[in-house]
Amino acid sequence: MTVSAPRRLARVRPLSAVAPDEHFFVANDAPDFASGAGRAWTVIDSPFTGSRANTNSPARPGWESGTVVDQDSFTFLAPSLPVNVFGMAHNTGQPGRDLPPQAFHKAASSVIGPGEAIELSSAVGYVDPEAELTVVVGRTVRGLTLETARSAILGFTIGNDVSARDLQKSDELWISAKSQDTFTPAGPWIVTELDDSDLSIGIVHNGTELKAASSADLGWKVDEILVYLTSFMTLQPGDLVLTGFPAECARIQPGDTVVCRVEGIGELSNPVKAASWEETPA
Repeated sequence: MTVSAPRRLARVRPLSAVAPDEHFFVANDAPDFASGAGRAWTVIDSPFTGSRANTNSPARPGWESGTVVDQDSFTFLAPSLPVNVFGMAHNTGQPGRDLPPQAFHKAASSVIGPGEAIELSSAVGYVDPEAELTVVVGRTVRGLTLETARSAILGFTIGNDVSARDLQKSDELWISAKSQDTFTPAGPWIVTELDDSDLSIGIVHNGTELKAASSADLGWKVDEILVYLTSFMTLQPGDLVLTGFPAECARIQPGDTVVCRVEGIGELSNPVKAASWEETPA
């Protein structure tokens, strides 16, 4: 069996954007992300067939399919515009596996991209970041089996399941704790053909590296999670599935910076600030 080499896919916005929502999909096949070749991306057609939200903006000079663009000419966005975003509760080690799989829904409106600020309201209380290996769904799927689950995966990205711990205690459905605006940073890109069985996962908080863990420490694995989710609903192209957080975290507050790391993908960095909707107009 021929194994395809990993490649990176990203959704980006040109620095010379002609509209606030202009975006294009780009690809890079270089194995060394930091190399010169790793910074030269090729504009591609959308990898999310059938998703209106995830189509390219109209082509224009310098941004036609097949054009090579330098990484300095754009900013990375969240890797897709999902219909659904899911996280997995209690999914660490054998204790997690001893429980039935349980998902929670995160609002699609909570998704932000690399470098965008996680915004905390004054009433939100204690908030933790959670670095998570995140599945990016590539096609419309329902009723997956362990034999077919992989066919639904376009690739993997990094997700940060920002969680308001005090609100988790008072909201048994976790909606207010998990779905606040900006509470799901994702990116910076998608890596295809990634062996997700034993990847290091961790957080750097204000420059301090916290104790890392591995995707091997997850209770329910990627294939099993997709089988579970599609047993009761249809997943759409571009949907994100955060698989669980097995590592150490630390409380975040305005002024902080949190970097989520997943081996084989890279880093997702976001500043933390006070909620802009609470700012007093000048």
